[in-house]
Amino acid sequence: MRIVLMSSRQIGEKILERLVKRGEDMAGVCALPVSPGVKDRFKESAIKLGVPYLEARNMSSQEFHDEYIKLKPELNMLAQLRTILPESVLNYPMYGTIGWHPSPLPKYAGTNSVIWPIIFGETKTANTIFWTDRRIDAGPILLQKEVRISPDDTSGSLYYDKIIPGAVEAIEEAIDLIEKGIAPRVPQDLSQYSYYSFVTEKDTIINWAQPATRIYDLIRGTNPNPGATTNFANRIFKVLDSELRLGFEENIVDSVTTAAIKAGGVVDITSEWIEVIAPDGVILIKAVRFNNSKMAAADFTQEVGLRIGDRFGS
Repeated sequence: MRIVLMSSRQIGEKILERLVKRGEDMAGVCALPVSPGVKDRFKESAIKLGVPYLEARNMSSQEFHDEYIKLKPELNMLAQLRTILPESVLNYPMYGTIGWHPSPLPKYAGTNSVIWPIIFGETKTANTIFWTDRRIDAGPILLQKEVRISPDDTSGSLYYDKIIPGAVEAIEEAIDLIEKGIAPRVPQDLSQYSYYSFVTEKDTIINWAQPATRIYDLIRGTNPNPGATTNFANRIFKVLDSELRLGFEENIVDSVTTAAIKAGGVVDITSEWIEVIAPDGVILIKAVRFNNSKMAAADFTQEVGLRIGDRFGS
C-alpha cells in the first residue's frame, strides 16, 4: 500500500522514520513550508531516507495536483498538516485519507488539543485515528487509544513523552487494520463535539482569585508555550515551571503583612521559587519567561526587585 504522509516537523519525522523502518511503501511526504530560519526536520528526514518530498504551498493548484498524482498514492496519512485538503487530494487514494488527532474526539477538536485538556483539568486524553472528510476532525473513528494525564504533566511532557510515542503506535495499528481490510468506521457522536481554536493571549491570563488548582492547570497547560501570563509593577511575564500546594502552613500567616495575604500576594521567596498565594493554596513559581528569556525564579526576583508582600496581577 503506497502511503503519502502529510505532516509537519517533529511528529512527521517520527512517523516517517517508524513507517520506513517497518517496511511500508512510502510514496512520498507532503508538508507546508516552514518560516525562514526554521529547521525543517521533516523534510531533512525525507531526503535522508530517500522518500520524495512535496511542498504543500498551494494544494488546490493544478501544479500541486499534477505532482501529487505522480506519487501514485493509495492512502493519505494526515498528522498536524494544519490545512484543509482539497477534495481532489482528499478522495484520490483508493483507501482514502486517515488523520491523527491528539484528543478523545469528538471532544477537543480543532487546534492546541494537547493544551486545552490540561487547562480544563482533564485526567485523560487520547490519540485518535479517524477517516478524514471535509469537516474538521469529525469523520468516523478508526481507532482511539487513551492517554493518561498525570497531575503534574505540562503540555510539553504530555506531548513529547506520551502523545507522540502513542501516536506512532496508533498509526501503525491503523495501517495494519486497513491493509487487512478490517479497519472500522465508527461515526462520531457529534452531539458531544467540541471545537477549540488556538490558545490566545487572553486565554493565558492568570486570575489569582481562582482556586489554586485552576491556576496550576492553566500554568502547566501552557508550559512551555505560550506560558501563563501575569504581571508585576506593569511588567508582563510568563509563568512556566511551577508546583501546587493546597492549604496553608501557619508560617505564611505569621510572616507576612495582611496586604500580602490576598490573591497573587508573594508570601515567600527562596533560592528555588517564589511562593504566591491563592484562595485555597499556594503556587510555587520556579521559572518564568521575561523579556523573551527563560530564567529561574531567583534570577527574576533580582531582575525586577521582587519582595515578600508584593503582588502579581494587580
